[in-house]
Amino acid sequence: MIPVESFRGLRVAVVGLGGSGMVTAEALRAGGAVPILADDNAEAMARAAAAGFATDPLRDVDWRSLAALVLAPGVPLTHPRPHWSVDLALSHGVPILGDVELFCRERRARCPDAPLVAITGTNGKSTTTALIAHLLAHAGRDVQMGGNIGRAVLSLEPPQPGRHYVIECSSFQIDTTPSIDPTVGILLNLSEDHLDRHGTMANYAAIKERLVAGAATAIVGVDDPLSAAIADRIEQRGTRVVRISNRNPVAHGFYYEAGHIIEAASATVAGDLGGIAALRGAHNGQNAAAAVAAVRALGLDHRTIMAGLRTFPGLAHRMELIGRRGRVLFVNDSKATNADSTAQALASFERIYWIAGGKPKTGGITSLESFFPRVAKAYLIGVATEEFAGTLDGKVAYEKSGTVAAALAAAARDAAEDGAPESVVLLSPACASYDQFKNFEVRGDHFRTLVRQIDGLVPREGA
Repeated sequence: MIPVESFRGLRVAVVGLGGSGMVTAEALRAGGAVPILADDNAEAMARAAAAGFATDPLRDVDWRSLAALVLAPGVPLTHPRPHWSVDLALSHGVPILGDVELFCRERRARCPDAPLVAITGTNGKSTTTALIAHLLAHAGRDVQMGGNIGRAVLSLEPPQPGRHYVIECSSFQIDTTPSIDPTVGILLNLSEDHLDRHGTMANYAAIKERLVAGAATAIVGVDDPLSAAIADRIEQRGTRVVRISNRNPVAHGFYYEAGHIIEAASATVAGDLGGIAALRGAHNGQNAAAAVAAVRALGLDHRTIMAGLRTFPGLAHRMELIGRRGRVLFVNDSKATNADSTAQALASFERIYWIAGGKPKTGGITSLESFFPRVAKAYLIGVATEEFAGTLDGKVAYEKSGTVAAALAAAARDAAEDGAPESVVLLSPACASYDQFKNFEVRGDHFRTLVRQIDGLVPREGA
């Protein structure tokens, strides 16, 4: 744990008592602050009280006595409307911060030279985060990985010389991190997502830009116009920018071409992805380009990077090959919670029995129509069923399965009867999970468990 000492002796409100919220409260207490905890859930409040924290009603507290409001990522800052605690903080001039901001302050105070790699983007950030951490660890570096990828950032080991931090940052986290200043900041891409929390694409993009604008070296994917404009804008302000692409060569930076990561300056291969199952697909070309650029900026050489790439095990729930039965592969892509992410999976296989649905996002799956010829049949689940059926009608055979279990049973049966050299049963929902599951990890674990129960399945080693 990283004790937060910058608020020693001061009262700090902590709102949102999920995993990161409680870690934040513990870190503040360990650093000598007086945290006052609040959550709209009575059970969460009871657990906080049982852990010995003050749970004074925040609506009645003298807000002039508070040094900060620390807001958990799941608590609305602006949209669809600010949480009541945000209104109170703003009306009393109380700073609104997040746990990543507290981490950044502690790093600057304790060991500002400890390298920090911060990664954001609409898609690919978890894979890129895990890949960078793997490459650094494989090279023998002291690495701490956390943030949005699963481990609360304040639960990591304290900063010290030579300790590297690789932190995945969601837009929710960046929004409450006004002083983010990574050694290497990465913006992979931007597409429509989380507009229920940010209102407009302009707001969403501006939040993501903050991460790379504060970086010593900014690595920016330039395959979408918003990100390309951000690269130009921050470069004009004096930031060192390294551009990456998985579609086209770039003049300065790294790009993906035919299974290789090419360094533009020397026109040489900086990474070979051939035969690396965990980095299959052009979308992983962008992820790998970003990772290679990041670790090069931190001093890793070509041979070390290549050895690390070859041993990368991949990320759970993202293009995760669970096993094979005959000519049928079973792939868990539960982390694909929007259409752009699902597009990357659909582009990676030729004959697909596709399980899709859940809590839909704006636009649904209309943007995926160019991939429909790859889909032998779709199996629709959750509240998106009728919307997706309307999009697929007359273009792709489908059935309304309702649940993951029913969809898997039908897809496995149909794929087994397919005469293609290789068929893929793919869970890539293009939706959030919240209609049926707590999060995409629970959804993916459920799918993985069901697949492993299939007779004749040959599990992938380690899956």
